[in-house]
Amino acid sequence: MKVKIKSWMGVATWRWIANDENCGICRMSFENCCPECSLPGDDCPLVWGACSHCFHMHCIVKWLNSQPNSQQCPMCRQNWKFNIQ
Repeated sequence: MKVKIKSWMGVATWRWIANDENCGICRMSFENCCPECSLPGDDCPLVWGACSHCFHMHCIVKWLNSQPNSQQCPMCRQNWKFNIQ
């Protein structure tokens, strides 16, 4: 018996692949956006440090700007360097 499908509707989800579930600064889930943004996605990407800690881009930039004398990871206190792959 053959069944003919007249129409269908696709549903998709996405999620960031990170080493944690929440941003260590704002404590929001990586599946959500930071408090600065209204929608998750490309406008609110995740960034990793050389120490492998991951944050929302806006959160780590704000954190680094509030620490002018020492640019350290808020989690491990190593000198912060963006991990550029």
